[in-house]
Amino acid sequence: MTRFSLTYRDLDKLWLDHRPDAAPAPRLIRWNADLAATLGVQDLEADAARLFSGAALHPDWRPIAQAYAGHQFGGFSPQLGDGRAVLLTEVLDRQGRRFDIALKGSGPTVFSRGGDGRAALGPVLREYLMGEAMAALGVPTSRALAVVTTGAQVWRDGQALPGAVLARVAASHIRIGTFQFLAARGQTAALQRLLDHAIARHHPQAAEAESPALAFFDAVTAAQCRLVAQWMGLGFIHGVMNTDNMTISGETIDYGPCAFMEAYAPGTVFSSIDRQGRYAWANQPHALAWNLARLAETLLPLIDPDQNRAVQIANDRLAAIPDLYRQEWLAVMAAKLGLDPTAPVEPLVEGWLTALDGQDADWTLAHRQLATDDETLVVPLLRDPGLLRDWLPRWRAARAPDFTARMTMANPAVIPRNHVVEQALAAAHKDDLGPFDRLLAALRAPFAPGPDELMLPAPAGFTDRYQTFCGT
Repeated sequence: MTRFSLTYRDLDKLWLDHRPDAAPAPRLIRWNADLAATLGVQDLEADAARLFSGAALHPDWRPIAQAYAGHQFGGFSPQLGDGRAVLLTEVLDRQGRRFDIALKGSGPTVFSRGGDGRAALGPVLREYLMGEAMAALGVPTSRALAVVTTGAQVWRDGQALPGAVLARVAASHIRIGTFQFLAARGQTAALQRLLDHAIARHHPQAAEAESPALAFFDAVTAAQCRLVAQWMGLGFIHGVMNTDNMTISGETIDYGPCAFMEAYAPGTVFSSIDRQGRYAWANQPHALAWNLARLAETLLPLIDPDQNRAVQIANDRLAAIPDLYRQEWLAVMAAKLGLDPTAPVEPLVEGWLTALDGQDADWTLAHRQLATDDETLVVPLLRDPGLLRDWLPRWRAARAPDFTARMTMANPAVIPRNHVVEQALAAAHKDDLGPFDRLLAALRAPFAPGPDELMLPAPAGFTDRYQTFCGT
């Protein structure tokens, strides 16, 4: 018997009742059996096409659309909210952990701001792939439970595309923007209730602190620093690190224009809407700190009743973020380079990045080949390997005795290569899910060598013109 509830309903001012639109001809095309087993919702598969398309509603579900605000590319919007999403329910998994089950692409809500509230099949399948890839890579992430085609078309850039709905599972959908929504309205009492709810759900140790608000901020900071360091180590570029897309749980969410960097280039941007490179690969740690500053602003009245003192306390915490992030980043890179725990990590990491810079060396492949300690496999990846040759003796002196095993466990052989993802999505639009399934299977075992076409960079010229889109 599954156990459903919706504790988020206890937080007034942050949601509205909303039933998803009914899809005219729903068809379940993918069901995540492993995730369903973890959640204990295997019994939903038989009616998943209707339950996860709006065509039917489980008797224990009372769906809502959530309200939140957010800074989008630096500009503040006091009201955003679930424009094409609906929170169906929360479920306790077999270990007693609480998760949200939400729909994405189920039609317009009061928060749609003129959008159609729909999703096309391609972006839905992309999010399925990305979530499963990140989960297999050990990165905290939302995941897809089901993909249902609606039987209707959606229009994007003058093109009719098959419509679909994603059933998304997350530790919660509470965002930095959720706190901003209440703070912008001066609703301190409601903000306190949200804080208490978020602490109980995600960071319960903060409840015992002298200042729960400050301890909560510290916990969110730690989780987000760890998350972004993991992104960076994988070459992952989120693409829309707006405050409404950053969760206080420390999970990756909203896989819109995301992509993976291939040739190492710190300024890499794929998102069609990130015209200034605000969320380029190398800028993600800066965006992290900026977003956390926005969260700190919302918590000021809960940190200390004396505003000046609250600001000083918050500023001290914000000043520490670069060092906290640096520690997480160096830990990621020490593992990727197989370094001995006593080795001086930072100069070795800087030397490695300097050797790769401007060389068009594939980020994923370079780390994987370095683990072999075979220069005939590493050197050809760089146009000018002079700096690499200088660096290699220092690395060999600092690496752990079991460096190969360490590096093989830290560096995937298979990532969602952008050209392979696009091929799989194009085939899916023609009702051929074979390429999607083959890619998904490889992404679920990312540290094992896969077919060459899944491990090698894109063909020449592909990445130069490649762009990703939000899907709205």
